[in-house]
Amino acid sequence: MDYLTLKTIHIISSTVLFGTGMGSAFFLFMANRRKEVAGIAFATRHVVIADWLFTTPSVVIQLVTGLALMQAGGMDLTTYWIKLVLILYFVVGVCWLPVVSIQIKMRNLAKQAMDKNSELPTQYWQYDKWWILLGSVAFPIVLVIFYLMVFKPQ
Repeated sequence: MDYLTLKTIHIISSTVLFGTGMGSAFFLFMANRRKEVAGIAFATRHVVIADWLFTTPSVVIQLVTGLALMQAGGMDLTTYWIKLVLILYFVVGVCWLPVVSIQIKMRNLAKQAMDKNSELPTQYWQYDKWWILLGSVAFPIVLVIFYLMVFKPQ
């Protein structure tokens, strides 16, 4: 595969990754602020689906195409900005993996509350706080990764 094709795939997958993340975060954050169980159940269900359909494949594609671009561009893992991007990529992953689990638990609790026609349990709102905290750490780091990939500082 040639360099420009790899770069195009890499850019598109980063766009899908960031866009899905921002869109899902906004969608669920706003649903949670309304505190309507049916709306939250709908939002959590679709956020979990979006993670599996869009976020997860994009995370994998980012790593694979990024490493392929590095090799095609004659760079290696000792290049300052590449080292930093990989470290930050894994830091974001450390935030994202618990978020996936939290979102699934939130979805399940919202479905149970909706099925029982009851309010969301306290545990749901504890998950919401962790979800917000982890997302608040991860999203700015993703912006730093974008900066490093565009400007490639030495």
